This record gives sequence, structure tokens and C-alpha cells, in this order.
Amino acid sequence: MKSNGHKTETPDVSHIRNEEVTHERSDVSVAGVATFVVALTLAAIALHIGVWLLFRYFNAQEAKQPAPGPMALKQSERLPPEPRLQAAPGFQIQVQDGHTENLGLKPPQAEYRVLRDQWERALRGELKDQSGNTAIPIEQAMKQVVSGEGLPARDKNAPNKLQDWGVSLPTAWSSGRQTDKRMQ
Repeated sequence: MKSNGHKTETPDVSHIRNEEVTHERSDVSVAGVATFVVALTLAAIALHIGVWLLFRYFNAQEAKQPAPGPMALKQSERLPPEPRLQAAPGFQIQVQDGHTENLGLKPPQAEYRVLRDQWERALRGELKDQSGNTAIPIEQAMKQVVSGEGLPARDKNAPNKLQDWGVSLPTAWSSGRQTDKRMQ
């Protein structure tokens, strides 16, 4: 490559010295920088204290929880009507002894566990029905059958009521206007 004869050189300025001046005062103001750093530190401290006080205020407001308004729905009124999905909020079952078992937000197996517990209590003779009767425990019933006492039976002198197992079906000859009793 051919040069056009122009050369750029940095002039040698090492011979220029000013012994009386160590820095130029117009470049940086040390007092201004120090004032800025102190003001920034004080502002950051004030800001942190302000945010801390604000969060304490918000936490105190959250802890108060004002009473719901008079038109607000109660928790039971917010639930959808029965039947509800298994394991959904508000899902509950009525146990045979009369109390209600809340199974909302529990695994689906919880319903079977409650039913199994009810069966076990019935076999042990701990469960009363709606009329207040208690079954005898299974072990006692087995001993009673083996001993010859037998199981309780109907009174032989009681009137024998036969149930009518017939079904009322519309007849073909009346075009469905009349019914006829038929045995299944």
C-alpha cells in the first residue's frame, strides 16, 4: 500500500511541567462529591425507615379484618347447591348416627374411610340408628347363634301381611288410559 506522505504524531509534552499546581480545581469539586454522597446516604436511610413504617401500617390493617357488610354472603351461602363434587369445598356427608362429616378439601379416600369406620362401629355394636336402637356386637351375635339361643324372629302370632308386588301397567286395549295389575 502506498502512503500519501502524511504522518500523525503525538507531540512530546514531557518537558512541560508546572511544579506549583498539583491538580486543576475546575476538574472535580471534592466538597460537592462528598456532599452528594452524604445526602444520598441520608435519603436511603430515610427511605428504608419510611418503607419499614409503611409495611408495619399495612400489617396492622390486615390484622384488623373489618367485619363483613350486612349484604355479604356467609361462607355456606357461597357454596353451590348439593350435590357437590367430591373433595371440593363444602363437600360433606351425613353419617348414620346423625352427625355431619366435613370432607371438603380432603382426598377422595376420606369418604370411604368414614364409611368403613361407620361399618366397623356397627359391627362392634357402638353405632345407634335414628330410632336409638343399638345393634349387638358381631362376636356376641355369633356366640348367641352357636349357643342355641338363635336370632330374634317375628312373632308367630302376628298377622302376616303379604305385600303386593304387582306392578300397575297401562293396558293396550285402553290406549294407556287404564292400568292393569300384573305380577313381574
